[in-house]
Amino acid sequence: MRISFGKAERRRARGAAVLSVVGVVLGLAHHGFAQFTAAEVAQRPRWEAFLREAAILAQMQLRFEQGVTEPWKLTLRQGDVLASALWKDPSGESGGFWEGWKYEIAAYELDKLLGLNMVPPTVEREFSGRAGSCQLWIEGTSLYRDLAATRQDLSTFKSDRWLKAGYAAQFFDNLIGNEDRHMGNVLVTADARAILIDHSRTFRTSERFVKAIPFSDKNVAPDSLMRKLPRALVQRTFALTEGDLREAVGDLLTDAELKAVMARLRLLSLEVRRIIADFGEDDVLY
Repeated sequence: MRISFGKAERRRARGAAVLSVVGVVLGLAHHGFAQFTAAEVAQRPRWEAFLREAAILAQMQLRFEQGVTEPWKLTLRQGDVLASALWKDPSGESGGFWEGWKYEIAAYELDKLLGLNMVPPTVEREFSGRAGSCQLWIEGTSLYRDLAATRQDLSTFKSDRWLKAGYAAQFFDNLIGNEDRHMGNVLVTADARAILIDHSRTFRTSERFVKAIPFSDKNVAPDSLMRKLPRALVQRTFALTEGDLREAVGDLLTDAELKAVMARLRLLSLEVRRIIADFGEDDVLY
C-alpha cells in the first residue's frame, strides 16, 4: 500500500495527517471496491439490532496516544452472540477540532446509501446515561499504521487493488468533508481488506469545506488523486439529491451540514470530470 501526502496538507495549521490513498479491492465483495463482502453486508441489519439491544458484559475506556475522544470498548452479548463494540460521545470542541458522535452514524448511513461498504455497522446507543455512537468492533484487524511500521511484506500496500479502493475511500472522504484520514484510522483485515473508522471530525460546514474538497489537484499529485473510480459508485453519488441524503441520515445532520454535503458533491463532480478529461473515461472509471 502507498500513502502520499499533499504539500498543502502538510502546511495546514492543525497539522492533521491526511491519507491520500488507502484501500484494497476484494474479489469476494459484492462490488469490486467494497471491503465488506456481500455476505457481511447482508448481516448488517442483524448487527445493527445487536449493537442497540445486546447486554453489556464488560467495559474498558481506551486512551490512545494521539487520540482525544477516549472511547469505550464494550463487550456485548445477546443469546449466543458475543462481540465487541466501540462507543463514543464526543460533541463540540475537543483538542482543537470540532467532534460529533452523530457524524459516526451519518458516515455509516451514507456508506450504505452509496454502496461503498467500507464503514462498520454503527448505531446510536445509550451508555452510562449518555447517548453516543456504537460501532461494531471488527476482530482480527490491525491498524494500517502498525503494519506499515513493520516494513514486512508491503507488496499488498503497493498493489493496484489496494490503490483502487483507496481512491474510492478518498472519493468518500471528499463527500463527507473528512480531512482527517490517516494511517491510524484505517483497519486492515487478515485478508488485506481496508476498513474505514473514526468519522467524528467529518461533515464540516466552514467556508473551506463548502468552497473546496479536502483532496483535489491543489494538494494531491495527479497520479494519487481519485485516479481509478468504480463507475457504479460515481453514478450513484452524482445522482444523489438532498432529499435522498436527508432520508438516509434523518436528524443526524443539521440543515447546514446537509447543504455542505451537497456543495461538496458539486465540487466533487467537477473534480472527477476534470480527471476524466485528463486521462479518459475508460481509464478512470471501471
